[in-house]
Amino acid sequence: MATTNKYLNIFQELSKDIENGVYESNTLLPSEHELCERFSTSRETIRKALTLLSQNGFIQKMQGKGSLVLDVSKMTFPVSGLVSFKELQESLGRDIKTDVHKLELNEAPEQLASQLECDEGALVWEIVRARTIQGERVILDKDWLLQSQVPSLTEEICSDSIYAYLENHLGLNISYAKKEITVESATEEDRVLLDLEGYSHIVLVKNFVHLEDTTIFQYTESRHRLDKFKFVDFARRRK
Repeated sequence: MATTNKYLNIFQELSKDIENGVYESNTLLPSEHELCERFSTSRETIRKALTLLSQNGFIQKMQGKGSLVLDVSKMTFPVSGLVSFKELQESLGRDIKTDVHKLELNEAPEQLASQLECDEGALVWEIVRARTIQGERVILDKDWLLQSQVPSLTEEICSDSIYAYLENHLGLNISYAKKEITVESATEEDRVLLDLEGYSHIVLVKNFVHLEDTTIFQYTESRHRLDKFKFVDFARRRK
């Protein structure tokens, strides 16, 4: 194990232990001394690994007590950020799969035209994708994109990263999104395409996504199983 990367490897091993329940939430990790012995390394290296665990939400350092393991059964989704699911997958480092259930080009009905600020009857891509995380289908993403901005789409693109395709191949400058978060009753589609485990409601995140020139080109409904996710933001008080 290279010395320069040793703390990263220790972080990865301990984070997997926490995710797999080796260290349960609300219990303490072994002491720094015990971890030094386990990994045959210095206290400085262990402290670097613990700092990474703290920064990524796995532990809370308690002065004079040690490192308290936090509940990681809920995945953290940023409210303010505008990231693709693939980018989120890479940052979380979890076993994630996307299944494309629908890819169609249709005329926009009145309500959708209003949401996309386009003419009724304009051509719109409709994509329905289920996201499987750690073996459970817990997110249903429903996207509508204006064909005037996105001339073509394939199932392969949709199962990988639509945003990577839009930015790297079409040269679109995706800029910002307005978001709405509500809790709603699960639909029949939710019950068929998600593993709801008896939950009757879902967390619904609506995204109205704009290009750099302020043009709206995408409307998204991201439907999340209640027990698996928390949404976070950073707020600073203005005086």
